[in-house]
Amino acid sequence: MTRSERHRPEIVVGLVATPPDYPARVAARLTAELAGRLADRVDADVRWTVREGWGEVAPRRDGGVEALLDDLAQRRAGDRWDVAICLTDLPLHTERAPLVAQSSARRRVAVVSLPALGLGQLRAARVAVPDLVSRLLTDASDQRVAPAGWAPGEMASRITAIHRVVGEADAGELRYVDSRLTGRVRLLTGMVKANRPGRALLGLSKLLVGAFGTAAFALTTSTVWQMGEALGGLRLAVIMILGLAALVAWLIIAHDLWEEPGRETPPELARMFNLGTILTLTLATAVSYLVLFAGTVLAAALLIDTSVLEQTLQRPVGITDYLTLAWITSSLATVGGAIGSGLENEEKVRAAAYGYHPEPGGWRDESDGISVGEDRTSG
Repeated sequence: MTRSERHRPEIVVGLVATPPDYPARVAARLTAELAGRLADRVDADVRWTVREGWGEVAPRRDGGVEALLDDLAQRRAGDRWDVAICLTDLPLHTERAPLVAQSSARRRVAVVSLPALGLGQLRAARVAVPDLVSRLLTDASDQRVAPAGWAPGEMASRITAIHRVVGEADAGELRYVDSRLTGRVRLLTGMVKANRPGRALLGLSKLLVGAFGTAAFALTTSTVWQMGEALGGLRLAVIMILGLAALVAWLIIAHDLWEEPGRETPPELARMFNLGTILTLTLATAVSYLVLFAGTVLAAALLIDTSVLEQTLQRPVGITDYLTLAWITSSLATVGGAIGSGLENEEKVRAAAYGYHPEPGGWRDESDGISVGEDRTSG
């Protein structure tokens, strides 16, 4: 450290991710560049120090954002941070609209709901976090930095998810809110992204193997060939939708993925968790279906000679007939795949449940140096 740097005032910013799963991954990427962004956005004459933490602050589902801010304020005071920002994957609401962020100058903390940012969460967080730090220091009258030269409402022009700002501006208690309609759509898409459907897809490998085995067996049955011939496109589409819906329902029931409202989980939060789980599983099973369909088409082309299929259907056949055969076979095979899903690794399947957060063993809480290796639900 040079002599000039030692004379520059230091401001310590704590960046907390809770629960330590997806939010911690976003926080890790943001921490590496946050000091530079704070220098560019807030004040270049300050020595910015960013501390990353997780594990101590757990989102209390029954207390909402205020309880989370209280917990965060205790963490900030205990670690002697100047301000603290929390990144969470909890879907938060205020006045029946999605809550994107909330700041409290009195507690010198703020929270950002990652799913409320939609699909571009890291990009939006890169803008939101420096702005929230600037706002907190300005509203707290911190003399080490120049006051922010912009009003709180201007954040809406920089972050698409913010529709309006409500709260007591003079007291520094501000809530950044999305619109009710488009905000809910953005929140649900953000929840699916935070839930990482690719992880759920990889966890359903045995399902895909079981379904493909069922499809391979069905391809050798002439009755299935005749069914594909007799059924029209509408009925085949209905069978496909019913098969996928049955598969999603089976996964939820067999692995107990449904979130029940209770003392710790309010009804609105339970509904959002369940919607996130359903959408994640629907996307994962739809991609699995497409993989199964492609594999079935290839298997049908290799196993079923055109002359044999023509003899059964009593007419010339083409590629459309093979696609139709693969369509009905894949739809029927999803039932067999559902049975096979009961043999899946419980942890991998439960990862598709939005309220379930396995803690990676590699993360360490820097406050006590204890490695985190247990699985728990958020809360």
